[in-house]
Amino acid sequence: MRVGDEAFDTLLNGRVRLFQPQAGYRAAIDPVLLAAFTAAEPGEWVLDAGTGTGAAALCLAARVPGAAIAGLEKRAEAADFARRNAALNGMENRVTVLEGDLLAPPPDLVPGSFDRVMMNPPYLRAGAASLPPDPWKAAANVEGQAGLTDWVRFAAVLLKPRGTLTMVHRADRVDEILAALHGARFGSLVLVPLWPKPGEEARRILLAAKKGGRSPARFTAGLVLHGPDGAYSAQAQRILCGMEPLIV
Repeated sequence: MRVGDEAFDTLLNGRVRLFQPQAGYRAAIDPVLLAAFTAAEPGEWVLDAGTGTGAAALCLAARVPGAAIAGLEKRAEAADFARRNAALNGMENRVTVLEGDLLAPPPDLVPGSFDRVMMNPPYLRAGAASLPPDPWKAAANVEGQAGLTDWVRFAAVLLKPRGTLTMVHRADRVDEILAALHGARFGSLVLVPLWPKPGEEARRILLAAKKGGRSPARFTAGLVLHGPDGAYSAQAQRILCGMEPLIV
């Protein structure tokens, strides 16, 4: 639904409501899947790095009422949307939005204080694609000063020992992601391919890694998003509409 220059969207079958820019970047299913894969528990403190309009943070808050979430967002306009959306959903006491850059985090983000960090970084390398004319879309889709390694290092600083990083990203950048995780001393990797349809190559991946983890890496069977007819698979439907966690 359009309201002036804004769009009103819903996620999780209406459990989460969002105002987003009509012409700029708008959240799709990736933040919903990221929140479903982030196995937060009541009482845990979770950081959503690059929260945007707050989609992943609010989906996680809806699924785990006892968790507290902080969202970090560089763009002032996006951070304002996220704060409004937290209030719209009655979650302003559990979802806190901070404005700041991960390369120079605000002092409210205390190193080693988070149980989990989740993130949906820009998918494209700087210089690897033409920037969209809309600055919000450009920031969401293409890396700026902070590259993939910077995002992973930021998570390592903010996490407690043995804390967990969850991420959604492009499958064709998995080699870079693994190198960044190794450099920041993450281990116990769990990787979930997201198959568009049966028999098609994965374009997106979900992954989880523990700070200081030592268990062997594990590749799961993944999640098939759509059936041959293009409709969501039964499991994807339960996650995207029924608020079911993605357990692997």
